[in-house]
Amino acid sequence: MADIELILGNSNKRFSGVTSTMLQVLSVQKDLIPTAVMGPHHLAKDTPVLNFWQTAKLCRKPLPDGRSRVFHARRNDEMIQALLLKKLFGAKLKIAFTSTAQRHHSGLTKYLISQVDGIISTCSAAASYLERKPDIIVPHGIDESIYSPAAEKAKAWQELGYPGKYGIGIFGRVRHQKGIDVLVDAVLPLLEKHPDFTVIIGGEITPSNKAFVDEQKAKAENAGVGERLMFIGKQPFERLPILFRSMSIVAALSRNEGFGLTVLEAMASGTAVIASEAGAWKDIITDDSLGYCVPCGDVHATREKLDLMMADPERLLQLGVNGRKHVEQHYTIQREATQLTDYLRSLA
Repeated sequence: MADIELILGNSNKRFSGVTSTMLQVLSVQKDLIPTAVMGPHHLAKDTPVLNFWQTAKLCRKPLPDGRSRVFHARRNDEMIQALLLKKLFGAKLKIAFTSTAQRHHSGLTKYLISQVDGIISTCSAAASYLERKPDIIVPHGIDESIYSPAAEKAKAWQELGYPGKYGIGIFGRVRHQKGIDVLVDAVLPLLEKHPDFTVIIGGEITPSNKAFVDEQKAKAENAGVGERLMFIGKQPFERLPILFRSMSIVAALSRNEGFGLTVLEAMASGTAVIASEAGAWKDIITDDSLGYCVPCGDVHATREKLDLMMADPERLLQLGVNGRKHVEQHYTIQREATQLTDYLRSLA
């Protein structure tokens, strides 16, 4: 453990988007810099793990070459842990914090941010909410070997067994915040005009959202297209890449979002995308050759762009090719891990 240069916070027992991001980056970062994780949750068996007291003991002395170790926090309580180690226990630490939130920060968060050594953000929208501007913006990346295009999209769709020739998918917990109703209201009038399309809505439906889902189903039934709006429930993690690559369009229409990996997962899968202006999506979809961005909650704009997309299945294939190339060039997990590691090393 003495050679550990980087310590990652891992304070949440519940699996979250932040946890997922940390684990994906760790899978690459561990080969770039000697790394340990403070907190045992959700880790692979071979991951070096520290508790708070072990971290305090390890960091009493700097590295053999005199540099400090770096603690990378992604949550408020991880910043608190790192600051306690540094200020109360005298740990030789530099502290970096990644901020993804697209909202005004609380007084506590602002104070914690003022105490750390380095600030990272993941997109321009999140950075705009920081009073202390980030040192660097490092967008999230994905594993493009997991999310990859189908050899034949038509065949991949057919193998799913859903009706029609083309799929429009929206994935994530089924609730108002995710803009499911925006997609439903936008697409229902188009399904008669474009009869080869079926809408697939995949994600967990909690009891508190059952009435919301029933309302969307009723809209489809009343429009006479109930069989072409399909709620398929929560899907196993390993099935998601299959669904993404089989769709002709993936919609990501959240009213608000931290970063939003959905768009990158779809693009890496060779699938055309339409997204709201939430999260990092405006940063990612920079022009119409990569897909479309629409204002959050704007049914009319969403319908207009969907109509264009559904009218030209050949163009959808080209959008998918362009998207895949864009991810390979700018949004791989390897690129994210390398940028983060270079920055974190610079703090030491």
